[in-house]
Amino acid sequence: MPETVSGASAPPAFASALESIRGSAPRKELAITEITAPSGLAPFTVALAADVTPARHEGDSDLGTGRFILLHDPEGQQGWDGEFRIVCFAQAPLETDMGVDPFVADVAWSWLVDALAARGARYHSLSGTATKILSTGYGELAEQGDGAQIELRASWTPQGTDIAAHVEGWGELMCMLAGLPPRIEGVTMLSSRRAGRE
Repeated sequence: MPETVSGASAPPAFASALESIRGSAPRKELAITEITAPSGLAPFTVALAADVTPARHEGDSDLGTGRFILLHDPEGQQGWDGEFRIVCFAQAPLETDMGVDPFVADVAWSWLVDALAARGARYHSLSGTATKILSTGYGELAEQGDGAQIELRASWTPQGTDIAAHVEGWGELMCMLAGLPPRIEGVTMLSSRRAGRE
């Protein structure tokens, strides 16, 4: 978990948030590492990358991958309505027939909301997009055939400095997108069949 952050010595609120992230307990199917946080977004940032295992260390996982960024500006920023903002990304391959399902984006978004609620994450000002990507290979990529992916990008303002529940909710979302059984009561999988390209 994170050992370094961008910016000067961290203020107490950000230090508390970091300690919370270090104490989080994401699902064991995830390989999470700290990565360099994007610069210029806030005075204090920390970023995590995760792959649904088995992951390749030289690239993204075939099962699913994601990023989690915590931003902190003691002065706040327009649109945050707070001193912190979380930005996350999750992506996973889908069966091609699932990729054309008109409800798959709605389901993916509801999984994020459910995962955060199940972990007790407190937040407001949630926004984002769920995108279905359909592709067909041509020329030298023709052997890849058709493919589909789901991508979810979201941001929200956490309440307080307990960020562990947010990390765990993001991790649960990634696992569900990758087709792993959910650990949220009442939530079902889209399909037990997952597809990368053949």
